[in-house]
Amino acid sequence: MITVVIWWSRQKGSAMSEQDPVAHDRLPREATVRRLMTLDGEGRLTTEDVRLTAEGLAVSQRTLWRWIERARASDDLNRAARDHFTVTDLVRERLAFWRGNISAVHRELVEEAKSAGTAAMSRQTLQRAVERDILRGDRAGLRHGEHARRAHDVFLQRPRTPRNEAWESDHVEAPVEVDVEGRLVKPWVTWFIDVGTNAICGTAITPGAPSRESILAALRAAITLDAPYGPPGGLPQRVRIDRGKDFLSKAVASVLAGFAVKVVPLPPYTPHLKGTVETVNGAAGQMFFAGLPRYTGAQKLANGQSIDPDAPALTFEAFVAELLAWVRWWNTEHQMPVLEGKTPLQAWLDDPTPLNTVPTSDLRLLTLEDDGRTRKITTKGVSWRARQYVAAWMTGQVGRQVRLRHMPHHEHEVEVFDASTAEHLGAATLADQASSEQIGDLLRSREARRRQLQADLRKAEKARRIRYAAATTAAPPQRINTVTVGQATAELSDADDQQLRAVARPLLMPLRPPAPGWVLPRPPSEKTNRALDEGIGGGQGR
Repeated sequence: MITVVIWWSRQKGSAMSEQDPVAHDRLPREATVRRLMTLDGEGRLTTEDVRLTAEGLAVSQRTLWRWIERARASDDLNRAARDHFTVTDLVRERLAFWRGNISAVHRELVEEAKSAGTAAMSRQTLQRAVERDILRGDRAGLRHGEHARRAHDVFLQRPRTPRNEAWESDHVEAPVEVDVEGRLVKPWVTWFIDVGTNAICGTAITPGAPSRESILAALRAAITLDAPYGPPGGLPQRVRIDRGKDFLSKAVASVLAGFAVKVVPLPPYTPHLKGTVETVNGAAGQMFFAGLPRYTGAQKLANGQSIDPDAPALTFEAFVAELLAWVRWWNTEHQMPVLEGKTPLQAWLDDPTPLNTVPTSDLRLLTLEDDGRTRKITTKGVSWRARQYVAAWMTGQVGRQVRLRHMPHHEHEVEVFDASTAEHLGAATLADQASSEQIGDLLRSREARRRQLQADLRKAEKARRIRYAAATTAAPPQRINTVTVGQATAELSDADDQQLRAVARPLLMPLRPPAPGWVLPRPPSEKTNRALDEGIGGGQGR
């Protein structure tokens, strides 16, 4: 029977399409009725006109004559207004309270109608009113929040710009666990994207959270035109960034200002305003990260666990090599329809816009952070952060006033400049730097202490945890941790003993007398007197 009904529906649909060739392009009702009223006013309206128009609107001729009569009576070309339920602000508030659950709101309205002694609307009526009066995006926002509402918005697309006219930069956490010195961490990627060609100009990867150093390293790689960083490269006219504290730091602002590059901080929570870099972030997640081992977005089992929890992780070096290889593929091999089938690098090279470049030496120095203080070269070198930095060129320079510039978080080396002339004197390295083996032992020792503290805190929290019995009626909570009187007394006595041992001072308490029969050592004075007496007696005997 079901098969027959489906076949009949298909046959009926096909028949309608043959009889009604304009079914998919129905004429607007208001414009059609207005034309018929014009013909009626001129006395030229015929039954044939009504029949043709009814076929065009896919309605019956009787319905169309009823529209004409209503328009003759009231000049109303639209449907007759019906009294229907309208969504009020209170209904919107209750929809937000129930997370967009229309059935829950309907139950409240039914209760209110019963209390007032009036008839309640049906749930279908409320459903139609919500769908009619509340936009689809607003309904998603009432259910899931602002991000869900934005998914239904329409955003304008920026026109294609020449190369290096605008860059966009962002941090993205790689959804992949990699091995960093025996620990599984998710690295962060910082890159600069050319808006005009979608080319990835510079990339920097850090095992931990990104910082100013990540931005400056990626910026240096983005500006450099020489291999292995470029092309693409050069100086942009402006850079669009979000309001992260790293991007808004003084170090990054001073570096970009030194290059005469305008920084455009975007409003918070507006990823659509830097859509190019967000597109690259999404493409990297789908085209690169998803194919790596220990991908955190991989399929899960029914219990939520990973399918292969013991999968070997990539080392950090291997991850960096794979990511940089994917960046090269994106720039040189990935053909994009938005670029008319060209690769980002090909589109960048075909653009005739002149390039602005920076000498390599100036680029390295300008992407360093200024210490901001004047220091003096001593016989131990230059002191910075309670440590000494030395170099061979400092010989004969003791007493000279200098200033330091350094890469953030790279404290093993600094660049030294003359304080008065700003002349670059050279680099200085950290004196008495610990070896890699010593640093490894130090990190392992710190990790052991951290784990011990974590275990102690977990035990303490477990002992502090209180469990309660499940309730089926409204009643005060009832503890289910059963402790006997003897257990409580023993634990309290142990705690008292520990407190007494912690505050005890045994040096202030006199010792008890020795047991009978013990041989006590003589004091040193008695030993000396006895030896003298024995020596004197021996001399007289001889």
